[in-house]
Amino acid sequence: MATAAGRTAKKRGAPAGRNMSVGRAEAERLYTTMRRIRTFEERTVKLFNEGVVKGTAHSYIGEEAIAAGVCANLTDDDFIGSYHRGHGHCIAKGADVDRMMAELMGRDTGYCRGLGGSMHIADMDLNILGANGIVGAAMPLCTGAGLAAKLRGQGQVVVAFFGDGASNQGIFHESLNLAAVWNLPVIFVCENNQYALTTSYRNSTSVPQISIRAAGYGMPGLTVDGNDAVEVYNVVGEAVARARDGGGPTLIEAMTYRWGQHSMRANLADPRPQDEYDEWLARDPIKRMEAEIGRGRLLAKKRLGEIAAAAEAELDRAVAFGSDSPEPDRAMMEAAVYAPHAAHGEPGAGSTDRELAFVEALNEALRQEMARDGDVLLMGEDVGATGGIFGVSKGLMDEFGPERVRDTPISEATFAGCGVGAAIAGLRPVVEIQIFDFVALTMDMLVNQAAKFRYMLGGKPTVPLVVRGPQGGGIRLAAQHSQSLEAWFTHVPGLVVVAPSTPYDAKGLLAAAIRDDNPVIFLEQKMLYLEANGPVPAEAYAIPIGKADVKRAGTDVTVVATLSMVPRALAAARQLEREGISVEVVDPRTLRPLDEETILASVRKTNRLVIAHEAWTRGGFGAEVAAVVVEKAFDDLDAPITRVGALDVPMPYNDALERQVIPSQERIAEAIRGVFRPPGGDP
Repeated sequence: MATAAGRTAKKRGAPAGRNMSVGRAEAERLYTTMRRIRTFEERTVKLFNEGVVKGTAHSYIGEEAIAAGVCANLTDDDFIGSYHRGHGHCIAKGADVDRMMAELMGRDTGYCRGLGGSMHIADMDLNILGANGIVGAAMPLCTGAGLAAKLRGQGQVVVAFFGDGASNQGIFHESLNLAAVWNLPVIFVCENNQYALTTSYRNSTSVPQISIRAAGYGMPGLTVDGNDAVEVYNVVGEAVARARDGGGPTLIEAMTYRWGQHSMRANLADPRPQDEYDEWLARDPIKRMEAEIGRGRLLAKKRLGEIAAAAEAELDRAVAFGSDSPEPDRAMMEAAVYAPHAAHGEPGAGSTDRELAFVEALNEALRQEMARDGDVLLMGEDVGATGGIFGVSKGLMDEFGPERVRDTPISEATFAGCGVGAAIAGLRPVVEIQIFDFVALTMDMLVNQAAKFRYMLGGKPTVPLVVRGPQGGGIRLAAQHSQSLEAWFTHVPGLVVVAPSTPYDAKGLLAAAIRDDNPVIFLEQKMLYLEANGPVPAEAYAIPIGKADVKRAGTDVTVVATLSMVPRALAAARQLEREGISVEVVDPRTLRPLDEETILASVRKTNRLVIAHEAWTRGGFGAEVAAVVVEKAFDDLDAPITRVGALDVPMPYNDALERQVIPSQERIAEAIRGVFRPPGGDP
């Protein structure tokens, strides 16, 4: 039930008999947490002004009652996800203030080893999924942790903290919907501190209270006085109990007010009216808690003084710890980007006479990996009973059930984020993007979350996630359903990019991707679904990530080809063999990490290079291959490098034009002839 700020739960129509008091132990715990948060933030402001804390930080002063009241209901096994104003949440969940302060100082002993800073503090040992610099990002991540909690069935709950501004983002609505559809144990806590950077939420939000929006998703929505720790504690306690009992998600809006500007770096004019500001400062959550304690005679004034003094002493030690800690070094930083790739043995090529189609090979890999590891699950649009529009997951729901093969709403950003959160929480999700052009909707979750999570936390956690789906043209789906976008992902440290061209590689590389502890973008070209058939061993196997394959040996020209260009390059090589040109075809198979040595060894043998991919050449993956060869094997080249890619236009619908846009066997053959017989020269 939505209510105006400041009213008690009983005044706003709370169920009769709801307890709005606390005992002595709870009061001391709440007050101690609030004091520790306030002291930490006051010290952070001082250190920022002195130039010790750099960049920026977002103060939680004035909002301490929310973190204290919420987290007092949680255990170490429960999860929280936070946002840029996250210090209070971390302290309330039990984070060590020494390591927090060291992180704000950019030191190696910090939670993120100096790589994350104020906005990214996390502690996976306490299931703190981290503060986050992206508005609203905690919500989809927490749906993933909620999914993991539900599947484990151990009564864990998840709290997603976010600000009022995030409630106007699509991922707010998508996350609430997903949590409701899947009945996840997630409590969404909106800290409504009235303003974004400078804009009042009343001028940017269509409803008077954000909690009203819960009704649209069939979940309880409550507005509480966020400066009253006792009210927050009791109301959230009911939501936590409900979630633990399988009752599903709740949206709680806590009305509060930040005392400082948006961030410590924001030297903007403060638009908040002075009378409004003074009114909220008079409702200081710590003073209100002291008044509550006094009314109930729960703690002596002397004890309150001892708690405040202990908080000051704790921060003195934390500042000294941070100041005395070493700076991080470059070797640690570079090692933090990727988890080690697992070592996999690869069976010999041609070890079976059994042939499978490309789709069948992918399906078999999924089936075998799901049978091998109960933490593997598949989610995406229509992946269940129909097996997806191309049938990759056909039959898997019948075999593994709807808990592990999950049809999602049409909300790519959030179900991709759910996959990231589930991976962080210990599962191995495979997320299918129905048509890979739609991956554009997921870019924040993949680029800002999945790719950076391990790094921002100092190289400690893993994100074992696979995002896969069909890309490319050839089947007349026009400009928004036919793009080859691998260059987007090969540019991003932290992502692994895999691009198989044969059924054998598809099965072995998908198995390796699922077993890997890094986020993997797994590309499947649509034409390979329809055209690629080949030998595939029946037993489970995994091909090492980062190992290229020489598909055909040759001596005159190297062709580095990817995805559907591999069979076209092989056909061109067979054609040119009749003309006396020996072509070596190298398939990188993994675009990031790239097996440079195999490519360089081939170029040093043939002294010529053609690069063929379906994507546009400008800014494409082929430019990276060309740069590697020029930088490391320039003296071995006897001709300029040639790239073959799509014409520089979006994909047309007309079939004749589409065939002109996509590189053909003949275009690849002509490029090979061009480097073998340069214009005006001899071979």
